[in-house]
Amino acid sequence: MKLFSAPGYLIANSRSEVKLVYTGFLAFAAIGLATMAMLEVGRIGFSVEGVATHFRGGDYAGEMRFPRPFGELVELTHFHAFIMGTVYLVIGHLFVATVTPAWLRWSVLVGTLAALLLDVAAVWLVRYVAAGFAGLLLASWLGEWVGFTAMIAVTLLQMWRPAPPFDDEVD
Repeated sequence: MKLFSAPGYLIANSRSEVKLVYTGFLAFAAIGLATMAMLEVGRIGFSVEGVATHFRGGDYAGEMRFPRPFGELVELTHFHAFIMGTVYLVIGHLFVATVTPAWLRWSVLVGTLAALLLDVAAVWLVRYVAAGFAGLLLASWLGEWVGFTAMIAVTLLQMWRPAPPFDDEVD
């Protein structure tokens, strides 16, 4: 990890075995993110009504759903805060070590972080404030999918190509 603090460090300059480890992590992260999307869409439903009834209770597509209890939301928040924070930290570090325009790096990093924070907050808002916040949760899911996919794809593509010259403020 010390390498990440070196000015001008690029992931493309890593040794082959380091690239293999990073590639393995990113492959598992991509699988995890894909299954997360399948669970969200398949189990909850990718609609405002699906999300609202999943957390607040009600009838959805002929299925009776019960409101999520407080303790379940605490468990969900606890797990998501730790695991998604860790995944963001690692993937974000790998992404920062690419030659990507500064504006794009910042946009992807800030957008993904915002989506993750909204994901954690929106479940509480949907359950205890108003069903209308379900749209915010759906938007956060899209932000996570787009942000993490961009970071993983750019990192993998740049990691295995020869490293170009480094310029921290590439535009």
